Amino acid sequence: MKRIFTVFTVALMAVLTLTAGVREDFKADPKKSANNYQAYPTTGFPELTAAPSGYEPFFINHYGRHGSRWLIQEESYTYPMQMLEMGARNGKLTRRGQEVLDILHEVHEASKGRLGELSDIGHEQHRQIAQRMYQNFPQVFQDGAPVVARSTVVIRCILSMQNEVDMLASLNPRLNITTDASQATMYYMNYSDSVAKSLRASQAEMRRYIFEKWVNPKFMLKKLFTDQKFARDSIDDARTMMRYLMEVAGNMQSHHQFENVNLYDVFSADDIYNVWRYNNAYWYLNSAETPLTQCRVDYMEANLLRNFIEDADHAITSALPAPGASLRFGHESVVLPLCCLMGLNGTDYRTTDLETLDQHWQTYKIFPMAANVQFIYFRKAGSDDILVLPLLNEHEATLPVETDVAPYYHWSAVRDYFIDKLSRQPFITTTK
Repeated sequence: MKRIFTVFTVALMAVLTLTAGVREDFKADPKKSANNYQAYPTTGFPELTAAPSGYEPFFINHYGRHGSRWLIQEESYTYPMQMLEMGARNGKLTRRGQEVLDILHEVHEASKGRLGELSDIGHEQHRQIAQRMYQNFPQVFQDGAPVVARSTVVIRCILSMQNEVDMLASLNPRLNITTDASQATMYYMNYSDSVAKSLRASQAEMRRYIFEKWVNPKFMLKKLFTDQKFARDSIDDARTMMRYLMEVAGNMQSHHQFENVNLYDVFSADDIYNVWRYNNAYWYLNSAETPLTQCRVDYMEANLLRNFIEDADHAITSALPAPGASLRFGHESVVLPLCCLMGLNGTDYRTTDLETLDQHWQTYKIFPMAANVQFIYFRKAGSDDILVLPLLNEHEATLPVETDVAPYYHWSAVRDYFIDKLSRQPFITTTK
């Protein structure tokens, strides 16, 4: 009995440590709790591990999310604003409540005509990513090297692509850069998967259950309203108001105009953690390899993974001295399931237990604004062995493939793993 108790205690302490780690991250920087609204970092990029002797980079395979943007739906701004205006009309706002209302008016006015558009910070993020890519792998960007850039047909993605290739062109004007944004490539750039859509819909009740269980607006209402009975009786949906207001708070980091505006004091540490926790589970159900959706949803990016393999095969057999780069620009709703399908950094984690999900799988480590997956390919004169260095947001990443040259992998082994995994869901379209 004593041994069983000891094992249980150790396991419990491990769980508490993991949970505390997430809370400590948010305590140090609450902006990390913004999920897909988190801004891409500007510092903290580690020096990459040198390639094995004799190996040189020659090709980059890439998919990147658009940079920071304005919120997409106006209701995220207007619903909390309307609830606070109702309180103001009835003299029920605290001083902080009135300040928050004034901030919402200002940011909503600035957002008019720009919903979903790339922000000023979003433009900068891709220029900086391109600059680091060029500095880290100059051999890829030799004179005449082809850089093939494709975007989804959404303007924020097209502008993200343009910022990145403009920076590359400024660093080497002799690159052979082509750009494209077309419905013809959407079958792999942002595939519309009816099976995934149906499986996501099957979890609607689960999402509603955890939302109501985890999200509690009590602290927020006390910060904003002087009369709690009035707030309870008058606000149609205080949980949704809280979620929208936290979206606005998290997205302030997308704009130079508002990046120093802090709304997180309106929420307790538990609030910040629990709203993130709900969103974390939401994205897991929508994108990950969970039995709750038949371990199928991430296969929505099967066409994209095949495109990665095809472009790598072409680059490896190319007669050009530097095959260059294949750059793709799209959305977090593609980056996240692509990571899961690849198994980058354990994102292919499988569970049906959403209560403990946050201890094993965390969105803020995967897909901020401008999130990107880069596979850097290396070869050695006189050898057919191609190595690949996987990067997630410019940090060395792991794959569920054995390697004796970590953090590098033998591309043949990675390719075989991907082909085998894709064969398990052969019904995903491979054509336009």
